[in-house]
Amino acid sequence: MRYLIDNFAEIMGFTRTHLYLALVPLVFGLIIAIPVGALVRRVSWLRRITVTVASLSYTIPSLALFVIIPPLAGITTIDPLNVIIALTVYSTALLVIAVPTALDSVSSAVIDAADAVGFSSLRRTLTVDMPLAIPVFVSSLRVVVVTNIAMVSVGALIGVGGLGKLFTQGYQRDYPDEIIAGIIVTLALALIFDRLVYALGRWSTPWVRADARAAKAKGAAA
Repeated sequence: MRYLIDNFAEIMGFTRTHLYLALVPLVFGLIIAIPVGALVRRVSWLRRITVTVASLSYTIPSLALFVIIPPLAGITTIDPLNVIIALTVYSTALLVIAVPTALDSVSSAVIDAADAVGFSSLRRTLTVDMPLAIPVFVSSLRVVVVTNIAMVSVGALIGVGGLGKLFTQGYQRDYPDEIIAGIIVTLALALIFDRLVYALGRWSTPWVRADARAAKAKGAAA
């Protein structure tokens, strides 16, 4: 803790960079995965291919991606864009599997009711399926957020900033306090953003809270 206090300004700088490198790929992953996941959901063969490709993409070691991406994207290895692209690949891989799974959780009775009142497929997906799929989707989103925050640290091995620098510098200097400080701040960030995503999911699904209160009241009455 003494190291955290004495080097607070420097650590906050690393933290801002860390969050930028973790959250920007998450946004790109959502932009790509939500429409793709919704489109492939009802086409079984396309869904299988998408899941297979996404699963294989996620198994690629991060250091291998850091080496492959620069010549393909025309950037240097130490460019922060290298880490952003790599984490976007991982984020998209996880989310493109999560989106169809979340949509599958919507009750068939609700889907039939929406179809019966004349909702088009697109309108039903946007206004019925996706809102009702939020609770299941948020569970996967929390995993992706925490994973991104953890994986950014690997970027320090190629010279890209973030809290991972505390690990590499601490190792090079044989200074455990610096490594422990990096672990503490990384864990704190993961916990904070996990709870933020959870709270956002709860806020965006008021009907879930209402159902929980109704069930609790019914149980108390019984």
